[in-house]
Amino acid sequence: QVQLVESGGGLVQPGGSLRLSCAASGIVFSIYVLGWYRQAPGKQRELVARIGSGGSTNYADSVKGRFTISRDNVKNTVYLQMDSLKPEDTATYFCTAQFPGSVKTYWGQGTQVTVSS
Repeated sequence: QVQLVESGGGLVQPGGSLRLSCAASGIVFSIYVLGWYRQAPGKQRELVARIGSGGSTNYADSVKGRFTISRDNVKNTVYLQMDSLKPEDTATYFCTAQFPGSVKTYWGQGTQVTVSS
């Protein structure tokens, strides 16, 4: 049974930082493509960042230079370091895992990030 469990969300002031974590089980973690998506109220879910099995990364334009995705294949955990947070980063953040070449994507339950003064 595949499980993705996010943690690290919370309330932060504009300009602050948070680090999200997502612990995975039930998959061969090292070969999966891992990602972070977010969904704000009334908006569509969007890709934030993705990291391949070899460590290649891609980011949404809105977070480039501020967010960093990384993975630890020993701890089976993917991280999202979020710096210089803005109110528009407020959303529920979801981690994902996808086997390369497959259309099947596993989703976590989400963690709330609120950026507000």
